Amino acid sequence: MSLFAGILIGEPLWLLATLGIVVVTGALLWWSYRLIRSVDRPARSLALTLKVTGIGILAICLAEPLWSGVRAKPGANLFVLLADNSESMQVCDDGESISRGTQLAALFKESPIKEHKSWQARLGQDFDVRRFSFDSNVQQADNLTALKFDGASSSVGRALSAVRERFQGRPVGGILLLTDGNATDLVDGTLDLKDLPPVYPVVFGKELDRDIWIQKTAVSQTSFEDSPVSIQVDVASTGFADQQIVTRLLDESGNEIKRETQASGDESVPMAFRFQVRPKKPGISFYRVKVAPADDIDNADEKEKKKSAEATLGNNTRLIKVDRGKGRHRVLYVGGRPNWELKFLRRAIEDDEQIDLVALIRVARREAKFDFRGRADESSNPLFRGYKKNADEETESYDQPVLIRLNTKDAEELRDGFPKSKEALFQYKAIVLDDIEAAFFNQDQLTLLQKFVSDRGGSVLMLGGQECFQQGGYHRTPVGELLPVYLDRLPDEPASKVRLSLTRTGWLRPWVRLRDNESDEKKRIEQMSEFFTINRVSGIKPGATILATAKDELGKQHPALVVQRFGNGRSAAMTIGDLWRWQLKRQDDNDDLGKAWRQMLRWMVVDVKERVNVEVKPQRKIADGSVRLLVRVRDKEYQSLDNAAIAIKITRPVKKEESQPESPVVPIEIEAEPSLAEPGMYEVVFTAKEAGAFRATVEVKDGEGKPVGTTETGWVNDLAVEEFQNVAPNRRLLEAIADETGGEIIESVRLDRFVTGLSARSMPVTERWSSPLWDQPWVFMLALCCLIGEWGLRRWKGLP
Repeated sequence: MSLFAGILIGEPLWLLATLGIVVVTGALLWWSYRLIRSVDRPARSLALTLKVTGIGILAICLAEPLWSGVRAKPGANLFVLLADNSESMQVCDDGESISRGTQLAALFKESPIKEHKSWQARLGQDFDVRRFSFDSNVQQADNLTALKFDGASSSVGRALSAVRERFQGRPVGGILLLTDGNATDLVDGTLDLKDLPPVYPVVFGKELDRDIWIQKTAVSQTSFEDSPVSIQVDVASTGFADQQIVTRLLDESGNEIKRETQASGDESVPMAFRFQVRPKKPGISFYRVKVAPADDIDNADEKEKKKSAEATLGNNTRLIKVDRGKGRHRVLYVGGRPNWELKFLRRAIEDDEQIDLVALIRVARREAKFDFRGRADESSNPLFRGYKKNADEETESYDQPVLIRLNTKDAEELRDGFPKSKEALFQYKAIVLDDIEAAFFNQDQLTLLQKFVSDRGGSVLMLGGQECFQQGGYHRTPVGELLPVYLDRLPDEPASKVRLSLTRTGWLRPWVRLRDNESDEKKRIEQMSEFFTINRVSGIKPGATILATAKDELGKQHPALVVQRFGNGRSAAMTIGDLWRWQLKRQDDNDDLGKAWRQMLRWMVVDVKERVNVEVKPQRKIADGSVRLLVRVRDKEYQSLDNAAIAIKITRPVKKEESQPESPVVPIEIEAEPSLAEPGMYEVVFTAKEAGAFRATVEVKDGEGKPVGTTETGWVNDLAVEEFQNVAPNRRLLEAIADETGGEIIESVRLDRFVTGLSARSMPVTERWSSPLWDQPWVFMLALCCLIGEWGLRRWKGLP
């Protein structure tokens, strides 16, 4: 057989006879029409052409021509139907009487719409059809009319990847994706579409005319008085222009704490609602934010959603976690002499529930009681000669300084003075050095102070005084290296009065400011007293930040408060040595100095790590409520602890039917395993089966079974946040999927036409088909029309 333009010749030997018949017939007809002179030439030519064409078509059938082509082999290719079963399919679009999910289910019903039945039957004739539904996971669904559309997320990318993996190596002709396109697993805005067959999306839904939704929330906790928590809620709306929008903040019991009302103006710009709350208890707390139009506030609950004026209420609520912190933070104050600074510092935090200030104060220096002149180059007391074979630093040559301890936890703490080991020093989170010279510490203790910041992650603050900074001999010492200012040379400048002011960066740091608005803060600074003691420095180090300056009588600015990161921790320098004058010369009843001390100490301890730290990372790529709990454990010297046992107790949300006293909810207990990512880290993946607020208590023991520490964390499992973040159909995403995979967008009303021509598209497994050309109705009709046309023309022109 030969192939020519999709036509196969079944009997090639008859081609010559067919050609002869056409030629002879054409010649005879030409001769007969040539003899007729009563009709014009164009009419004779047209009649001749019609009759020759009709006879020629009939003559060609003698060669048994076959109409041939390529099509998908029936039953050899798979075709996947992938239906969205998420909650966003429950949205009823404006102008529609049924929801998106009901429209999807109607496509698979056998009645009453006849054409919907026909496209499924035709698809089943040509392909091996596999039906699946998807939300956070992919499930096989033989009956797509029974979907409940209650899935918490729309994992479009995961569903397509699951189909690719399930049928890898098998011939898949295409995927019919029925969804609104609101994918919740777009971590970086893209999907992995590699090696996918053509995807043909069927889009459900349209742009909404009336809806209000929470676009995002942000929680920030500062070092202000009483640790207030700021909650910002960005609310977007459409179809509610110039209407009052109400946002309510509720506690865990559902009691309303605050509400804010704003008028919706330009709907292209989201409205910002701000709340400031002070949690009543330390640790983890949860708050719920609800938004609704003012005239529809009574229908703001999910149970009243059928009465609401909005398309959906699934995006009107957001659950928020707040971590205030738990436990008291221990700060060590080391002073070279009793002074006013310590008095006001202790007074500032005596009622603070978060800070424990432990003080080590030298009240008398070490002094030589006797001046012995013994052997040459001998500096130790000869009375001790002979008691020790080799003299060491403990062999007394002078009387020891007189030290007092304040607020120690027991009689052993700081009994031997400043700590000499990591274990003893690393129990504190911050250290304040005031009026103490470098010679007070030995070299090991100075190095230990540096490791306290760089390795342990603690904070060190040096206050101004006559025996600090360069005057204290800290130049070229480990402590001098960690300070944010240079101590290499002392500027030769006369002492003068200075006034404190904030830098541009200082204005941006909440813990540096003491007022909640700019005008009051400027007024406060103007009313501050002058200071007479300042430790001048030659400059600040790279990476350090000046938060406050001191301006002298000559108009020159000096660094007053400087901070910087150093290793895992941070250091700060306050060069003014008589801050206590601020309190003595205050002009009102505001305890500004006390508040400044509290905020500074909280800033020093707020980010300092404990021995046990836990981090919660949502698994957004999976989008099934899974979180990864990462627990980092360190020993007493804050080195990674690799042989720890991690026990985690997770308290899940309590359902109403489970809230009976006789049936308490039992926590879920799991164990974390060592991670290969880094030493001292343990991890476990937990998948939540229900939405709501989760709490976890982490208990850690070392290899010997001794307790290392306990901490708690929490998180919110609310997949509906992503599901209803944008309720309008994401047609752009579906078009991108179709273009990249070689498919196209299919309208639901065109499904029958699409399925009819599907087998003619490029498929993995195909077959060649052929059909006699004479069996094609159009061939017979074309020949018949030509002969009838010639006969009609002759009758019209009066030809025989």
